Amino acid sequence: MACRRPIAWFSLACALWAAAPAQADPPVPRTSDLVLTRIKAADTGQLAVSEEDGRFLRFLVVSKGAKRALEIGGASGYSAIWIGLGLRETGGRLVTIEFDPARARDAEANVRAAGLSDVVTVVAGDAFAAIPRLPGTFDFVFLDAWKRDYQRFFELVFPRLDVGGFFVAHNVVNKASEMGDFLETLRSHPRLRSAIVSPSGEGVSVSLKR
Repeated sequence: MACRRPIAWFSLACALWAAAPAQADPPVPRTSDLVLTRIKAADTGQLAVSEEDGRFLRFLVVSKGAKRALEIGGASGYSAIWIGLGLRETGGRLVTIEFDPARARDAEANVRAAGLSDVVTVVAGDAFAAIPRLPGTFDFVFLDAWKRDYQRFFELVFPRLDVGGFFVAHNVVNKASEMGDFLETLRSHPRLRSAIVSPSGEGVSVSLKR
């Protein structure tokens, strides 16, 4: 796992991940493991995160002790299952939003097959319309939607992110050219401390709200 600090960013995620020995990674329940394998095998469009990134998301959720998580861009539920496995340990819940109706149905079926229906709620539709209707605040947000909308999603969600909460975004290395405004926000926002890590080379930004 590589840690990237393009501008002396706060290395919270790097320190957490580097400190976690590989042998301490908790096992994935067999049912969930079979579902995760099946999703990856069918993922011809490469919409799902890598297994390394999925494990990192689970680690972040557990290390944060997250209780109220939001995922924007759920695809077929691969990352939602990884996040859900972490929330199973913390007693939290996840709402994952997927724009495409067919993928949302797949995500719901996959979450159910993984035994996480009591932890993960799948919402089909436009996240810009759905998020304002969700109650409460969030302490963990994972963004993996249309890359050019990252800044808009950040502006929508950040006011509802708890102080001390994590805002996590995917593809910030391999698709950096598509989200320049968002990356500039991570560098310059006075209430963020951010790091970029690369468990698989695609890049995951982890930002702590101060």
